[in-house]
Amino acid sequence: MSDTMLLIAYCAFLGCGVGFLAGLLGIGGGLIIVPVLSGILLHFQVVDASLVLIVAIATSLASILFTSTASALAHHKNHNVPWGVAPWVMGGVAVGALISGFCAGLLPEPVVRWIFSVSLVLIALKMVYSSTKTQQKIRALPNHLVLASLTAMMGGLSAMIGIGGGALLVPFLTYFSVDMKKAIGCASVCGIVIALFGSLGYVTSGSIHNTWTEGFAGFVYLPALFGIVLTSWFMAPLGAKATQFLPISTIKKIFAALLLGIAANMIIH
Repeated sequence: MSDTMLLIAYCAFLGCGVGFLAGLLGIGGGLIIVPVLSGILLHFQVVDASLVLIVAIATSLASILFTSTASALAHHKNHNVPWGVAPWVMGGVAVGALISGFCAGLLPEPVVRWIFSVSLVLIALKMVYSSTKTQQKIRALPNHLVLASLTAMMGGLSAMIGIGGGALLVPFLTYFSVDMKKAIGCASVCGIVIALFGSLGYVTSGSIHNTWTEGFAGFVYLPALFGIVLTSWFMAPLGAKATQFLPISTIKKIFAALLLGIAANMIIH
């Protein structure tokens, strides 16, 4: 088996896990893809260590375009997408993701790694805290313009670290008393927007570094993208279905444990 085929097989296995978690938690899968794909790319010597994180982030975003679409369709079918709120959130994250994608590569790799890790730890701690509270304070969502502005920042950070936005949007929406399942559904829809606009930026900004003949579209590595999407598309609806049966507190604890584990891995390596 050639190295390229073996790499695709590894990425297909990765896609199984991230697809299910994307549907279950609305996270798009980038939280898993970025650190694992970085290791795969280094193992097969696809890119230099100085560019591996940016390529993993760009490829993650491109795969999320497909994974979040499958997840969002499943959540819409289950009536878990709050369409009264979603358009404003989608507009905000689109602007932030597009700006962030075009600025790709400007920050040093260690800075991106620490932004990624610290963000995950803070979000995880908030999720653990909220899962232990028996009564949540009722808070109203901000007005539409404020909501779009706040989510633009989340979209920018999400695109910067290669995630679909669920890790930021789900805690944000649940803080304002949006039902957990509907927050996950909204995050799944927004993941499509973040992935689309973020990917456009990464493809454009990376075109001077890599070429189609090398298997790249800008910073996106196409064989890895193919492998991930090959399986994640089919696993995302299964994860979305699981949200109908798991208790909210259990979903929050799974979410938090996942974030802490990935943050620790990124800091250590």
